[in-house]
Amino acid sequence: MIFLNDILSAIPLGFFLSFMIGPVFFVLLEPSVVKGFRAAVMFDLGVVLAENKNAAQSVLEAFNGLRARVIVQEFIREAKGADIRAFVVDGEVVGAMKRQGKEGEFRSNLHRGGTAMQIELTEEEKDTAIRAAAAVGLGVAGVDMLQSARGPLVLEVNSSPGLEGIERATGVDIAGKIISYIEKNVG
Repeated sequence: MIFLNDILSAIPLGFFLSFMIGPVFFVLLEPSVVKGFRAAVMFDLGVVLAENKNAAQSVLEAFNGLRARVIVQEFIREAKGADIRAFVVDGEVVGAMKRQGKEGEFRSNLHRGGTAMQIELTEEEKDTAIRAAAAVGLGVAGVDMLQSARGPLVLEVNSSPGLEGIERATGVDIAGKIISYIEKNVG
C-alpha cells in the first residue's frame, strides 16, 4: 500500500490540494492552476489558470456545479508554459522531452499546439523522476515535472503514459524498452 506521506517525503512537489468541492471554497495560492475531473473515470473537465482568489472561487463554483473533483496546484510562473516528461523504465530514465506550450499558453499539451523536443536532464531531474516512479510503485512511468527556482517539481506520475510524442521527440524505441522490462519481470 502506498501512503501520501511516503510520496510527499520522497519527491519535491509544488503545493497542491485535491478535494471534492463543497459549500466552502478556499484557495491558498495566487495564482493557482485548477484541474477538474470526474473521479470515477478520470475524465478531464478542464485546466484553468486562476490569477487571483476571485477567479479561483468562480472556477471552483463552476466545477462544484458539475459535482467534480478538483486539484488545485501552485502555478510555477518561471516554467513559462513548459514542462518535462521523463520516461522511467525499471528504475532508469530512458527518454526525456521538454514540452512547450504555444505562445501565451500556460499548458504544454501537444494536442493543444505545443511542441516537444528531446532534452538532456540534469542529475537532479533524473533522480527526481526515478524517485517519483518508485514512490508510487511503478516500473514504467511518465513523470511530468516543472523546472522551477526551487529545482524540479513533480506535477504527475502517469502509469500509462502515451508513447507517440516522446518517441518522436527522442527517437528512442521506448516501447521496446517496456517490452524488455515486461519480459524480464513477468513469468
